[in-house]
Amino acid sequence: MCFSAGVVMAAVKIIAICQSGGKFETGQDGCLSYKGGDAHAIDIDNQMNFNDFKAEVAEMFNINLCAMSIKYFLPGNKKTLITISNDKDLQRMAKFHQDSSTVDIYILLEEALAIEVSNMPASRSSRTTLSEAAEPVNTNENHVASDALLDVAHDTNQPDIDMDIPLEVSPTFALSSNDEKYAKGAQQWQNTITGVGQRFSGVHEFRESLRKYAIAHQFAFKYKKNDSHRVTVKCKAEGCPWRIHASRLSTTQLICIKKMNPTHTCEGAFGTTGHQATRSWVASIIKEKLRDCPNYKPKDIVNDIKQEYGIQLNYFQAWRGKEIAKEQLQGSYKDAYSLLPLFCEKLMEFNPGSLAVYTTKEDSSFDRLFVSFHASLYGFQQGCRPLIFLDSIPLRSKYQGALLAATAADADDGVFPVAFAIVDVESDDSWHWFLLQLKSVLSTSCPITFVADIENGLKNSIPEIFEGSFHAYCLRYLTEQLFRDLKEQYSHEVKRLMIEDLYAAAYASKPEGFQNCLESIKRISTEAYDWIIQSEPQYWTNSLFQGTRYNHMTANFGELFYNWAADADELPITQMVDVIMGKLLELIIARKAASDQWETRLSPSMEEKLKRESQKSHPLQVILSTGSTYEVCGDTPTEVVDIDRWECSCKTWQLTGVPCCHAIAVIVGIGQCVYDYCSRYCTTESYRLTYSERVNPIPIMAVPESKDSQPVVTVTPPFTRRPPGRPATKRYVSQNIVKRELHCSRCKGLGHNKSTCKE
Repeated sequence: MCFSAGVVMAAVKIIAICQSGGKFETGQDGCLSYKGGDAHAIDIDNQMNFNDFKAEVAEMFNINLCAMSIKYFLPGNKKTLITISNDKDLQRMAKFHQDSSTVDIYILLEEALAIEVSNMPASRSSRTTLSEAAEPVNTNENHVASDALLDVAHDTNQPDIDMDIPLEVSPTFALSSNDEKYAKGAQQWQNTITGVGQRFSGVHEFRESLRKYAIAHQFAFKYKKNDSHRVTVKCKAEGCPWRIHASRLSTTQLICIKKMNPTHTCEGAFGTTGHQATRSWVASIIKEKLRDCPNYKPKDIVNDIKQEYGIQLNYFQAWRGKEIAKEQLQGSYKDAYSLLPLFCEKLMEFNPGSLAVYTTKEDSSFDRLFVSFHASLYGFQQGCRPLIFLDSIPLRSKYQGALLAATAADADDGVFPVAFAIVDVESDDSWHWFLLQLKSVLSTSCPITFVADIENGLKNSIPEIFEGSFHAYCLRYLTEQLFRDLKEQYSHEVKRLMIEDLYAAAYASKPEGFQNCLESIKRISTEAYDWIIQSEPQYWTNSLFQGTRYNHMTANFGELFYNWAADADELPITQMVDVIMGKLLELIIARKAASDQWETRLSPSMEEKLKRESQKSHPLQVILSTGSTYEVCGDTPTEVVDIDRWECSCKTWQLTGVPCCHAIAVIVGIGQCVYDYCSRYCTTESYRLTYSERVNPIPIMAVPESKDSQPVVTVTPPFTRRPPGRPATKRYVSQNIVKRELHCSRCKGLGHNKSTCKE
């Protein structure tokens, strides 16, 4: 089934006159004409893009959007249909027909193509008596897109010129003529070759069309001449007279068919094995499906091509075809590394105050890339707590590598990206280099607490580069290391109990609470107890830690980068950075818009914390001790609050930045406002400062050309390493370990303590 649309170019809007139910007919001269069909009209305003137009046509005729394609003729050429697949193609079509009042557009369905080609001058041998043929189009997607082609398209009598430039012969293959189920995929190619006079934009387009034509008509061919300006082909079967010759039209790049014998006397040259299938052909077949389904597997490619075209590929052919198609869709990995110097330069040009720097190895291959945007640096220094989480993420890209991430916590305890780096290998040196770059862009004067792993040299690099800072061990990494080092085997239930006790020890705000939790672990395993004592608890427990980690015990804030990298780590390196840049911009815009609706002085999560502490403060009694120091007693043990130093002996005020119930009882008792004693890092104002700057995208760049005076800096891809074992199908995602539940000493219930017990 075909649909035709005549588009009338108006000053304000375009009227598309669509016809359905018609069919193509081929004249003796090879020209195509569309006959029959019912007419409908569509109004198209100046803002409608290609996708909107395609969707409206599909809805009008109840067509599957994915199964339709849109094509048109160039002026003066009724033999070659040109494909429209995006907005630029639609604009080119309008430009080619700017001197005409109308242009015919044809919507073809892959599922129901039934085109009469009874008078077609091309070959239809006795064995290819299919009752239905496919769309009479040139299916090469790289159709003509220049004014020069439009000028040449009106002249069909250009003499050819021969040049002796050799070109690699491309192998071909054919369908099995005994299996009708293979005809469906190839029917659309039956008229890619229409006869003498048909023109193509170049030899590549002609070869691709010839290959598809041979598949559709189930025969094999071989090249007699094959170079940049002429191609001569004959049927591979011995004695078969089928032959075609095409050469270049003089003064142009167009290739025109000059001679053709359409008669076949053979019954096909070979079977359906895929040893002659080209990788580029496989890529052209699967490219559109790969665009919609990035996880298209090679084994599925093998099955689909066997089912649709009767070609039996092996796994490697399918895999290589997929790699070529990915490169055509995403861009070249090699070109992306070549673009890296210019990319870093433009990133800093369009985002003043940002840093984008890369290093290479001695052989000019890629080593490391560090990126930190001005919006991230400004937001961290103006609105975030002096707390940075360091984490790494393995990449699944062609060249492996890792992404190192530095994140912070905003005023609402949300993840805020500060900087990231893409490195060839995660090592002590790469982390040291990352921290050096981070130090060069941070101008904060107060000490920073880093929540990070113990390994990868961070224990030595952090105090060396950030003098006076604090290294807080990530509790998740500590727990993993604990069970790796223990020699005894423990059941899942015992491990869970030890993890709960370990987390309770880390969150304990007082030394006695920490020691009680360790005694609980000791009763389970003396080996685990000894390990924990040797693990330097002063770096990971609240009761002994000298810095301020605001009750954040793990480096899981890097999970935001994990989610972003999951969508981008298979892209070339510049596109990967571009995706992360776009994600950061979306994050800033969304959170800024959300905070504009807040009417509270604190962020929502901090407001909720303050509300919970206020409710617990009602039964407490305040006793004035000396100066600014107060004793607070109630159902809980007596605590000491220093109102001037913003400290409470329970340490909750210092850990969260929000006054605890004891401090609130004192503040209310002396007639002060509780909000005046909240950390500025918890306020709505700080949150808005964090997201006050924007990230500016950079324009699309071309690969730089070398100049005589200034040679272009060359960056090549890193050495490809294949990791041992089968490739991982799923990423490792850290599991959130459940904290130890509160236990009430009054009612013996779980989930609360004695002070909040309703009994």
